[in-house]
Amino acid sequence: MSATSRFFRHGRRLAAIAGLALTLSPGAWAMSDAVAGGVHELQSRWARIQYRTPEGKRVDGFDQLYRRAETLIDEHPGAAELYVWAGIIRSSEAGAKGGLGALSLVKEARKDLEKALSLDGTALDGSAYTSLGALYYQVPGWPIGFGDDDKARAMLQKGLSLNPDGIDPLYFWGDYLHDQGHDAEARQALEKALKAAPRPGREVADQGRRQQIHELLGKLD
Repeated sequence: MSATSRFFRHGRRLAAIAGLALTLSPGAWAMSDAVAGGVHELQSRWARIQYRTPEGKRVDGFDQLYRRAETLIDEHPGAAELYVWAGIIRSSEAGAKGGLGALSLVKEARKDLEKALSLDGTALDGSAYTSLGALYYQVPGWPIGFGDDDKARAMLQKGLSLNPDGIDPLYFWGDYLHDQGHDAEARQALEKALKAAPRPGREVADQGRRQQIHELLGKLD
């Protein structure tokens, strides 16, 4: 399978990267009220776009939400949590757009996520690591894109080490394992993901993620 066709195949999964920022961990309480409020706004609006908005309107919806994330970053330039969400939203826009035209968007997403790591890699339970890992195995490799399966594995495992029972890092780890042809291990990760504790205030995102997990389980050997 060519790198280009692989990118098209992964388009819908790329759109699902968002939602990685979980309910606030104890360390997240160090966020100011303004930053926490901004994170909650971005989370909630993303869920409505991803799961309650017609496909044809999602690209514009995500683009507008990214502009809002940029405004929040301008107001709080040291907040890793906002950079995490900027990267997640841009990744989702790329997935909604699909095709080679989305490559510039995933490059912007990678830049935001790397900035988040430079500020605080543990922010939002390591969501930047999981998000970057998902990008690395879903984006084409050189010379088209920056995809790298080895980097993907390292990033996803780091995200899991910071949030070993989270529904999102377990889902993307399972998806990566399936992508690599390791369906038995993928099934273990996905079944564990289904046992993840519900996230208060994230009901729409949880429902959508569980549906994706069931769909992926149906594709395993």
